[in-house]
Amino acid sequence: MTVHFHEEDLPEGVLGDGPLAIDTETMGLVTRRDRLCVVQISDGGPDEHLVRFSPGSTYDAPNLKAVLADPDRIKLYHFARFDLAAIEYYLGVMAAPVFCTKIASKLVRTYTDRHGLKNLVDELLGESISKQQQSSDWGGPHLSDAQRDYAASDVRFLHRMREELILRLEREGRMEMAQACFDFLPTRSRLDIAGWEDRDIFSHE
Repeated sequence: MTVHFHEEDLPEGVLGDGPLAIDTETMGLVTRRDRLCVVQISDGGPDEHLVRFSPGSTYDAPNLKAVLADPDRIKLYHFARFDLAAIEYYLGVMAAPVFCTKIASKLVRTYTDRHGLKNLVDELLGESISKQQQSSDWGGPHLSDAQRDYAASDVRFLHRMREELILRLEREGRMEMAQACFDFLPTRSRLDIAGWEDRDIFSHE
């Protein structure tokens, strides 16, 4: 397994066919304030690709944008709502269609309230990941080896997790409901960008 590091764009032709696992690292959790620093991608093979954007970047990344915007490739996320918003706000593309492992987990793992990536990797795959670098500074001039390994691990397991979660969704008769949730996520992320991130417009109040 190799982590490939790229500046400002993804080289052409480095990914295989099929679904792509996607994640982002930003300067914080407020999309309009906290810039996009890194996009991580895995095609399910042994390698992961990290694309870093420097301060002041124009986010002119034609190869990356083409891959993310491809309507024929499913994008796998853990908490897609956040990543979709960051990608559209900074890169200008909607990286769909979507499969979100966090939503799938909440629909089938109703016996627990622990739906973090670390919990899923442990229970579904019997492996472990470290979240030590989760709150580190992703905007610095250099990323440490620990940061790169952490970023890569966020996409490394999503393909295998999706397979297991689909089996459980089908077993519990909730695949159609999950797909409807996934289809709504681009709209949910756009609501977040537009200022409705803290309001449930479907509630009575």
